[in-house]
Amino acid sequence: MAKVKHIVLLEFKTGTSGEQIAGFFRSLAGLRREVPGLEDFAGGPYSSPEGLNQGYTHGFVMTFADAAARDRYLPHPAHERVKGEIVPHVEAIVAFDFEV
Repeated sequence: MAKVKHIVLLEFKTGTSGEQIAGFFRSLAGLRREVPGLEDFAGGPYSSPEGLNQGYTHGFVMTFADAAARDRYLPHPAHERVKGEIVPHVEAIVAFDFEV
């Protein structure tokens, strides 16, 4: 069964502090303890010298055991809670999933 990589790119609104963003990423990382099938989380600020980020300042990747685990994550109360903390501070977002 294929694992699912869930990639999210974020452009935070002007005025969102580095401290707030760090807290959001701690909350996202904590979802590993709350959401069955969420195997891995990694994320942080854009760091490439290429300049191809199109305004997106931060990103993260989650690995799910399979598509069913990802599908359970999307409506999971813990995900909804963290999403509710972050989305009001986001100017733009891209989410992209693929199987590996």
